[in-house]
Amino acid sequence: MFKLAMAAFAGALCAVPAAAQDYPNKPIKLIVSFGPGGGADIVGRILGQSMAEKLGQPVVIENRPGAAGTIGNEAVARAEKDGYTLGIMTAGQIIAAVMNKSLRYDTATAFEPIAQVATASLIIVARPDFPANNAKELVALAKQDPGKLTVASPGFGATQHMSAELFKQTAGIDMLPVQFRTSPEAITAVLGKQVDILFDTVLAVLGQVQSGQLKAIAVTGKDRFPIVPDVPAAAESGVVPGYDVTTWYGFFGPRGMPPDIVARLNKVLNESIREPAVAERLIKAGVAVQGSTPEAFGKFMADELARWSRVRDAAGIPQQ
Repeated sequence: MFKLAMAAFAGALCAVPAAAQDYPNKPIKLIVSFGPGGGADIVGRILGQSMAEKLGQPVVIENRPGAAGTIGNEAVARAEKDGYTLGIMTAGQIIAAVMNKSLRYDTATAFEPIAQVATASLIIVARPDFPANNAKELVALAKQDPGKLTVASPGFGATQHMSAELFKQTAGIDMLPVQFRTSPEAITAVLGKQVDILFDTVLAVLGQVQSGQLKAIAVTGKDRFPIVPDVPAAAESGVVPGYDVTTWYGFFGPRGMPPDIVARLNKVLNESIREPAVAERLIKAGVAVQGSTPEAFGKFMADELARWSRVRDAAGIPQQ
């Protein structure tokens, strides 16, 4: 009996990895919490195609836009924990969680981090005749007349808005925030001299910067960004020490996924972004590849939640 029991126990132990080895045996759904054509959608489609080739099953993109990405996140949080429903997390969804007190899930505990895959800097731009040409001059100008300079961003509580708030806090300056619904509206306001500067994604304003319609002041990441290598990082100026804001993308699933499936997906994603053809497509889409372990991505998300909560509180922005 003892031998039979031990044999049965050993068989049960072997069953878990065997099930994982069979994964996936049907299509995987990848929920993108924004509409087609946005950064998360593009990253998801590029990597979804590579994942499908490596896993031998289709990766089906399902766009579920709305409520700053929280509708799609809720769908992932409530999905089966079998690895067949995944999502893409962005910096904006983390900030949305910080700004919204009525979510029906807890961002800190509802998700299983799989891998961070890409990052993208934001950029500060102004009209060509704006007096400041770099971050140091911008801060000096703002200190001359506190609250006079106006700073635009596309959307209240968006990454662009909060990156401007963190810039103000780090530099110890006061600028008047002006919110628009979309990037084109904010760009038009800057071009029309209704607003002084704009924080936005590089791709949103790249055409205007290249044509000379807008002047690049600085990028917001700690390093220069490959698409605009001549634009210095704001932190290089010395007036915003440690300032580092990027929008980023990572894959996740519902909390409780089998660890071996998480490990396999992490391996596939890291292999995908190391492929030259995939990396080139991502770079052309305006992002830089960045892999991670599940543990590192989980810690990064937790750190982001804490950081943006501090920025929200310091700015006196109430949760909605």
